[in-house]
Amino acid sequence: MNKQLARELISAGVHFGHAVSRWNPKMEPYIFGKRGMIHIINVKETLKGLLIAKKLLIDVVSSGKDAVFVGTKRQAKKPILEAAGKCGMHYVCERWLGGMLTNFRTVRSRLQRLEELEEMESSGQLAAQSKKQGSRLRRQMRKIKTNLEGVRKMGRLPGVVVVVDVRNETIALREARKLGIATIGIIDTDSDPDMVDVAIPANDDSIKAIELLLTELVDAVAAGKTMFKQAAGPAASVRGRSRRRALASAGADKKEQEAKNEQPARSVDEPEKIETGAAVQVQTKETKATDEEPKNGSA
Repeated sequence: MNKQLARELISAGVHFGHAVSRWNPKMEPYIFGKRGMIHIINVKETLKGLLIAKKLLIDVVSSGKDAVFVGTKRQAKKPILEAAGKCGMHYVCERWLGGMLTNFRTVRSRLQRLEELEEMESSGQLAAQSKKQGSRLRRQMRKIKTNLEGVRKMGRLPGVVVVVDVRNETIALREARKLGIATIGIIDTDSDPDMVDVAIPANDDSIKAIELLLTELVDAVAAGKTMFKQAAGPAASVRGRSRRRALASAGADKKEQEAKNEQPARSVDEPEKIETGAAVQVQTKETKATDEEPKNGSA
């Protein structure tokens, strides 16, 4: 399988790097040699990085976390959109807004604003506005939708960020590192491999190469989803707080059942206890009267 994949990668031009004058010295372990004035990437290192990235994606997705595919350069927009659509994950292909991860609460508030504007448009309230106000609200809706449509269903922070072209997505990688989120990056010979946790050395300017690499990563995400559903069973559809509440209630019911089982069984010869205070007092008075009757009779 690796040989076949290596042939496909070579035919896609994944081994072509940048000009020698533009190289980053940290990329030396991933470079096979030179051809003319262009660096040639070692395809063995590409396969090695791809296999590690697939394993990381399977581990993260199988634990119930999500992945975000990021690629805002012209060559990566369409492959990122297609890859995210295939595996049902989140994506950013237009522009990475600063604070999309570190200021996630504000991002969610802007998405709520988008829902309000769309509801106004569907109900006809937007058309009832003045021409200037309606134009301003529609422009605001288009802007939010363009920048945040890919993360619209992301209700919590992701578990891994997949990036195409590390040099172009430095803000996203810095935010992910600050929050302790794992990162996977397709890096060229002019990039810094220390910016990502898992580096996939490849030509990040070839659309065909990007599509081929993302297809392999999408298969790993699909495998992780299958493992998560099999491990969680019916609870796989319950996510976030609702799942934690369900588990907590199940644990409380289990503890209550254990406490009932630990209560000592009542002896057969033990008389039944009367719980109410009034009944206890009446029984005490009757006992005293019975004890005093023989004394009175003897007198």
